[in-house]
Amino acid sequence: MLTNSIELLKDARKNKYAIPAPNFFDIDSARSYISVAEKVKQPIILSFAEAHSRILPLEEAALIGKYFAKKSSVPVVLHLDHGEHEEFLERAIELGFSSIMMDASYDNFEENIKRTQKMANYAHAHGISIEAEIGHVASSERIDFEDTTDNIYTSPNSAIEFVERTQVDSLAVSIGTSHGNYKGKPNIDFQLLKEISNSVSIPLVLHGGSSTGEENLRTCISNGINKINIFTDFCNAITSVIDSKNGLKFFDMKMESNKAMEDVLEQFYNVCQTGRN
Repeated sequence: MLTNSIELLKDARKNKYAIPAPNFFDIDSARSYISVAEKVKQPIILSFAEAHSRILPLEEAALIGKYFAKKSSVPVVLHLDHGEHEEFLERAIELGFSSIMMDASYDNFEENIKRTQKMANYAHAHGISIEAEIGHVASSERIDFEDTTDNIYTSPNSAIEFVERTQVDSLAVSIGTSHGNYKGKPNIDFQLLKEISNSVSIPLVLHGGSSTGEENLRTCISNGINKINIFTDFCNAITSVIDSKNGLKFFDMKMESNKAMEDVLEQFYNVCQTGRN
């Protein structure tokens, strides 16, 4: 069933668990993610990033996402991830996405608020939930965890002002994770996360969930994270299949790759504690 994320994430915040938000990039990945959610009988935030529209057009992503969401036995949020352009986000809403992320984190604080506030008004007028980011989660390609200048950490005071002025439904925070593969060990500021969580009343989102480590993720959840974005771990799992089983026929390789993605997501459900009884 297709839904927005508002009530799902409110429940996650109330009961201290997280919902996985895997990025799909084709019909196989979407099908694999939904199959796992149905297996564990838990909701899923099926995400599609604006950046991936170069390999899967938005119109096709909407058709795929809505198809699986509407026939699914569990709640499915069809989420537009890292939307950097207003016209792209508006088109996603028009096509049937039930949730969006307005990513103006590259802008200065006031411009981020201005753009996000306008998009939040538009989204809410259409019954759509909206996430935004304050601070900036860097790419691991530009970070070695000795010099973290590309990470702009979220301050509690900025988070309070941002949420009050924009009225977003969930907030992505920068606390030391990064997008992509880590070059070193992640250095997550759990105390900062706890302070942010205690400062705002909305669910918090962790970007860069891949390779962060199960114990780190569990600690993030216990300190206020309610949505965990995942992408790179799926890519790594598929690459591992290709590297280790390069003698397989094409369709066998596809099946093995799908199984690898399913295994990764099932483990994330376990870590997120959303697969509990």
